[in-house]
Amino acid sequence: MVHTDAWWRDAVIYQVYPRSFADSDGDGMGDLPGITGRLHHLKELGIDAVWLSPFYPSPQHDAGYDVADYRGVDPRFGALGDADKLIAEAHGLGIKVIVDLVPNHTSNEHEWFRAALAAGPGSPERERYIFRSGDQPPNSWKSVFGGSAWERLPDGDWYLHLFDVSQPDLNWDNPEVRAEFLDVLRFWLDRGVDGFRVDVAHGLVKEANLTDWTTASTILGGLDPAGPPPPMWDQEGVHEIYRSWRKVLDEYPGGRILVAEAWVAPASRLARYVRPDEMHQAFNFPYLDAPWKPAELRAVIDETLAANNEVGATTTWVLSNHDVVRHASRLGFPAGTPRMPGIGAEDPQPDSALGLRRARAATLLMLGLPGSAYLYQGEELGLPEHTTMPDEFREDPAWERSGHAERGRDGCRVPLPWEADAPSYGFGPADASWLPQPATWAEYALDRQQGVPGSTWELYRSALELRREHGLGSGSVVWQDGGFAFRNGDVLVLTNFGPDAVALPAGARVLLSSEPLDGDGRVPTDVTVWAAL
Repeated sequence: MVHTDAWWRDAVIYQVYPRSFADSDGDGMGDLPGITGRLHHLKELGIDAVWLSPFYPSPQHDAGYDVADYRGVDPRFGALGDADKLIAEAHGLGIKVIVDLVPNHTSNEHEWFRAALAAGPGSPERERYIFRSGDQPPNSWKSVFGGSAWERLPDGDWYLHLFDVSQPDLNWDNPEVRAEFLDVLRFWLDRGVDGFRVDVAHGLVKEANLTDWTTASTILGGLDPAGPPPPMWDQEGVHEIYRSWRKVLDEYPGGRILVAEAWVAPASRLARYVRPDEMHQAFNFPYLDAPWKPAELRAVIDETLAANNEVGATTTWVLSNHDVVRHASRLGFPAGTPRMPGIGAEDPQPDSALGLRRARAATLLMLGLPGSAYLYQGEELGLPEHTTMPDEFREDPAWERSGHAERGRDGCRVPLPWEADAPSYGFGPADASWLPQPATWAEYALDRQQGVPGSTWELYRSALELRREHGLGSGSVVWQDGGFAFRNGDVLVLTNFGPDAVALPAGARVLLSSEPLDGDGRVPTDVTVWAAL
């Protein structure tokens, strides 16, 4: 596998959620040695890079996105040496390594926040965070997990936490904060990481006057593309920060990258994060959110490609991640159903067969588009959401802080099934699993799919091989007349959204299909085909 400094422009990047990927020691929690031991499976799948969700020391109030030390490894996941070994072995297999960086907030157990509490109101230590005094909360801002975004201390000061109360927001107007993160970048770049996925990239800078904002926040999205950005999101000052970070990354060889998790609309505003002197990629969440309808999908594709082309950036496609209901379940509801914040046993249940059929078609459509693509661990197995998880096992802070109104994100974070007949389905050497795995997991296990024609694993593996062979990631979209079809180089990508089977153009040779064609060689509904013309 040959990489250039612009490897990221057409890369397929696989998200590893360390808690749930592979457990090496049987304690029920995934870890870095477990990931290292399974890298050869990712090599066989054909991905270009892995993105690791946080593995830093943390009290784990928000699954590691409450970081207590940005330069270490939580003992639950291993030691710093295990991170070094993972990076080295991945590189030996030709796989790049991207790590999560969480700069909007720290844990309340970070040494800085502890010092701020000890130092008291008005101290320099509190200037690293957003503290305010007063008898009432400084404004009406809400946490995206529910409730107020302000917490009062016994000494009368309030601190801002746009997420959980255990995640105080940093003050990015403070030079110490800016210097600290430049140093953190260098710490991990020196250890060989190939880039950073930046959590809440649109949230670091707050409007200076902390203007009131009465609209309720949501965990993801919820911004009005036609209105002004809320005072806590997508402020102009974030771009200066990322320009300074880009200068650091450009000091290192090999094409080190920055990836924005930025729920920003419209596409023209999101494209500002990937201008030539800022970040390299930004997740295309409007695409993830688009309903299973041809007109809406085509509009998102056209809009995002055009906006990114304006700034010379690649477009980065995604269908699932650790924050949203898996697309194999999301697509099992009627087309146009709004994305739900988790699914519980008492909620309406998706049609699992329809969801998987559409998910396979959606994936083949996505991988046929030019640019970079992200896969979330387990989607290559066709994993659905765990939609019947008993509520007593839920750990997502959104579940409690919303007053049990939102099921939260635990359903997409259930540990993976590797072996159908092994303890914890091969997740680890014991039965332990930090979230319960449903009994149906055996049918999705990797060892039930490898080498099986038509399995979801083999569909993904074949798609990634063909994508590379035909250069689809570096191609272009040329829409074809009639139906939902486009050419990308010498490949026709056709998805049938209609109720009736449709014919392929005369002379088209099928390269890959998300489901078998009918007896007349026609494309059934909810199926995507790649064909050579």
